Amino acid sequence: MKNDTPQQLLATAAQDECQTPVPITVAHGDGIGPEIMEATLKVLRAAGARIAPEVIEVGEKVYLGGHSSGIAPSSWDSLRRTRVLLKGPITTPSGGGYKSLNVTIRKTLGLYANVRPCISYSPFVATQHPGLDIVIVRENEEDLYAGIEHRQTDEVVQCLKLISRPGCERIVRYAFEYARTNGRRKVTCMTKDNIMKMTDGLFHEVFDEVSREYPDITAEHMIIDIGAARVATRPELFDVIVTPNLYGDILSDIVAEMTGSVGLAGSANIGERAAMFEAIHGSAPDIAGKGVANPSGLLLAAVMMLVHIGQPDVAARIHNAWLSTLEDGVFTADLASRASSSRVPLPFGSMDFADAVIERLGRLPQTLAAVSYPDIDPAAAPGRADAAQKPAPVVAPALAKTLLGVDVFLHEHDRSAQNLAERLLSVSTGPLKLQLITNRGVKVWPNGFDETSCTDHWRCRYMTGEEQSLPGRRDVVALLAALTEAGFDVIKTENLFDFAGQRGFSLGQGQ
Repeated sequence: MKNDTPQQLLATAAQDECQTPVPITVAHGDGIGPEIMEATLKVLRAAGARIAPEVIEVGEKVYLGGHSSGIAPSSWDSLRRTRVLLKGPITTPSGGGYKSLNVTIRKTLGLYANVRPCISYSPFVATQHPGLDIVIVRENEEDLYAGIEHRQTDEVVQCLKLISRPGCERIVRYAFEYARTNGRRKVTCMTKDNIMKMTDGLFHEVFDEVSREYPDITAEHMIIDIGAARVATRPELFDVIVTPNLYGDILSDIVAEMTGSVGLAGSANIGERAAMFEAIHGSAPDIAGKGVANPSGLLLAAVMMLVHIGQPDVAARIHNAWLSTLEDGVFTADLASRASSSRVPLPFGSMDFADAVIERLGRLPQTLAAVSYPDIDPAAAPGRADAAQKPAPVVAPALAKTLLGVDVFLHEHDRSAQNLAERLLSVSTGPLKLQLITNRGVKVWPNGFDETSCTDHWRCRYMTGEEQSLPGRRDVVALLAALTEAGFDVIKTENLFDFAGQRGFSLGQGQ
């Protein structure tokens, strides 16, 4: 009888644990989703991926079945149990009332980091940027994607842009941890803080603070417009890019298309306790059911999933086989016309392409760079709740907050700022006095310009004079009561605060 040492027993137990299939949730989606998911799962099985899929249904059928979010309550049980979702593209029915499923899942499960690696595969896929290799790390929960919108007047609707310090810190820190873990050398932050000085300004400020903790990684900031222009013309200047939500959404699609096709890009949505992996393209209903869709985007998303769950060996095996497949000129219809070869290859179907990848498992690419992934404990991966290297988020201290005044927003059809000011000045408003009127952010009173185009949406700023004491909240209530009594249509208010000596509101353009 063999007597194993305690060390051997521990090693055997660890090996058995590694071989235990990892439960994942799989959603086939709509349109081409079922086809590319079938092809992807076939490759995963052939490569020896240690997974135990649980299938749920999401998307169009669920929407039309009465669930406006596109996912049934019972499906959340699987997501919360496995904490890993491999999802095909979905179709959102036309018409109002249907919420974005992706946004719902991201925000409900706290998937704050959207990660999109974008790489050129020249000379096998035609591109104007053969050296492109950029990872876009996009904040996934905040910004304008908070989805807080209101119609305020006949002519004006608003969308609130929300940026929080904890949200900024999480995504910026994730970008630096990702760069360090994956051997990347530079992180570029892109914002528009020359215009949105408070929201984007906060993102930039936190980036500068966090970057000082990573002296081994180069950090730079660029304004998003010139930054995007340079990405389009000189992508070799960039490595990892971190941005707020909207900019990242736009930029990642642009960079993916620059590689040769959006259809080649996979995407990871990472949270502290869950993750979702998907292709970045849509459901393509026009080719659904024809068996010609390219499964590459979803397959590369599945590769990212395997790295996330601690199977980097299988991930590299699949990725290198996929690269070898491209080198051999095996293309689906979407890529056949983009092939760099002068001879247009015969397009392969979805499952034929999957079989071609399977045939090349164990091979390394000969021209394209072979891929390897770091073998790290999944619990210590960037973004995970139990990552040892991630310090607790900094909680902003409670600052002394002083009320200075109030912005009152009015719905008023008269396009004359002077007329509006005269009517407002005729109303007794206590210690709060009218100081400024803006229209779409531009000062129109006092000393406004006749050339300024105005809508029916007016911001009226009330503050006390320098010789008067600071207002109280009851003064704001009294002001609103007086304006309402005088017949003004008050649609919203924003209190104006000072935070420990720093103004907590923007000046009007031209003020």
